Order: sequence, then structure tokens, then C-alpha cells
Amino acid sequence: MRAEVIDLSKERKVTLTAYIQDVEGEFAFAKRPAIIVLPGGGYSICSDREADPVAMAYLKAGYQAFILRYTLNGNGAWPDPLNDYEQAYELIVSRADEWGIDTSKIVTIGFSAGGHLAACTATIAKNKPAASVLIYPAILKDICDMCQPGLPYPNECVDGDTAPCFIAAARDDSAVGIKNELMFELALEEYGIPFESHIYSFGGHGFSTAEEWVVTNSAAGRVKNWVQDSIDWLKETLGTLTRSGFTEPNMAVSKNGDFVPVLSVMCTLGHMVKQDEEAQICLKPFYDRVNAICDKNGYTFEVLCAAMGKATIRELMETVQFTHDEIMEFDRKLHSYVNRIDV
Repeated sequence: MRAEVIDLSKERKVTLTAYIQDVEGEFAFAKRPAIIVLPGGGYSICSDREADPVAMAYLKAGYQAFILRYTLNGNGAWPDPLNDYEQAYELIVSRADEWGIDTSKIVTIGFSAGGHLAACTATIAKNKPAASVLIYPAILKDICDMCQPGLPYPNECVDGDTAPCFIAAARDDSAVGIKNELMFELALEEYGIPFESHIYSFGGHGFSTAEEWVVTNSAAGRVKNWVQDSIDWLKETLGTLTRSGFTEPNMAVSKNGDFVPVLSVMCTLGHMVKQDEEAQICLKPFYDRVNAICDKNGYTFEVLCAAMGKATIRELMETVQFTHDEIMEFDRKLHSYVNRIDV
């Protein structure tokens, strides 16, 4: 492994620390995923406890890791930190071949104010990450205004293009109350954005990786589990790095198909039945099997839609025992049809 510190702005004291692991050679793959670490500190400092310890955890999981020490109060103001991220992202992409990075698998992770910045990368950045990990993030107006006037409120910025998110915090966080996480999750749910959330019974604010040598306050023993849980969630979301390269992402955590340009088995039943006739013909074998079950149980397809309209076609196909290969074939066929998102 080699390390490099790159000055992105000497005037604003912005740096990107790159930790680069080998590819190929004894490793049988040419590209790794990458993670950009955004430490917290109220936009007044970049916490060391939320920098290297975090990068090391993801390096162990196979990532190329980058720590962005972004513009702080006194050196600049919003949107300088977001612009710092955009610059860092574009630099990573420009050196992706040199650094052995799969540019479709660049992730952000942020803590507190860095969590606010990570949430902004997921919602309003020009270069959105493939996914974002938010640890006790500042989201709502009161805490954002306290950090710096003029910050956006990420829960108000969520839309159908928001990146998938992993979120962790403690119930007893008195600095950034859990309403921040809950309101952000409600916004993600409204737009069908995949997310996973862990609210631990106690751990306060600023627990970082929650290992004994880095945590500064009393925390439940389970709090440290967020690190491995986030890594496992990213494997499901992006695919798992193996010696043969990346596996396919897990369809169960894919973005809600109701909001993407083409149809797929990740569309909900209620959305799919409103699509054009060609898509309905494609799904006729599925509808036939579902209707047979409805007839057998004495209710109509319309009743099923009312009760199960938010279930995905994939979920329902699994329920009526289509095989994985059959489901994937339906998915490939559906991709040829434009999704009428506004129905």
C-alpha cells in the first residue's frame, strides 16, 4: 500500500489523502471500489478520529480509501465543501486506471457535519456517489444553521436520483438528535430510495468506529457493528469484490424501479399495471399464474393489487415460485420498455 497527500486548495487548506492498495499481481482483479471519507467537526475541524480509523476499516475490506479534509469555517463557506468533493471525485476518476478503481463503485462516508456533506453528495452533487454512508449526520435546519449559515437541508433535497444510503446513529445523541436521521429516512422512503438504518440504544455523538481505542463516550457494545454492517450492505448494493472481480448487486436492495428510465422486475405491481400494453403482454405468464392463485383463493386480481400494490414484481414472482433464471429473463425483457414514471 502507498499513501499520497494531494493539495486541492492551498488557500483553503483542502487536502485529499489517498491510500492505494495493489491490484493484479497476486490479486486476480484489476479494479477495486473506492471510498471518500468526510470527517466531522461542525465544519470547524476535520476530526482525526473520523479519518484514518475509518479509512483503515474500508481498506481492510478491499477499498481504495481517500480522506477529504474539506474547506472549514474561516477558510471559506458553503458551497466550498461540496465543490471540494466534486474536485476530489473528478481527480479520483481521472486517475482511476493508475489507482485501480472501478469508477462505478465510488462511495462516500461522512460523520456529523461530514455526514451532512455526504448526504449532499447523495442528493445534490453533480458527481453523485454509487452509495453514501451517513453516521450521525447533520440533516435538519437547527443543527445545519448552527454549523454554518446557508447550508442546504438534505432531507429537503431528496428526489428520485438520490444515491442509496446507509445510516447509523445513537438514540441518545444530544448533539445531533435522531430526528435528523428519521426525517431523512422518511424522505428516502417517499422517493423509493434504498436505505438501511441502525439506531443504537446508546452511544451519544462522535463514536466514530466505536472501537475501544477511538470512542470517547459510553456506547453500547453493538455500536461498532455499523462498520461491518455498512460493508456488507455495500456488497449487496454494489456487488462483492472477489478474486474473480465483482459479483452482481443483490436485486433486493436495488433502487425502486418505479423511478428509473426503463421497466424492470423492481417496479411495484401497482406501478406496473399502469404501464403500456406491450409490458403487460410481456408479463402475461406472471399475470396468468397470479390470477390462478386469486381464483383458487376466491378473490380478484384487483383485490390483490389493492393489498399488494407496493410489492415489487420480483417479490411477487418469488412468492409464486418463478425461478431466479426466469425472473432474470423477465427483467431483461422489461428493460426494453420505457418506464412511464408519471402514471
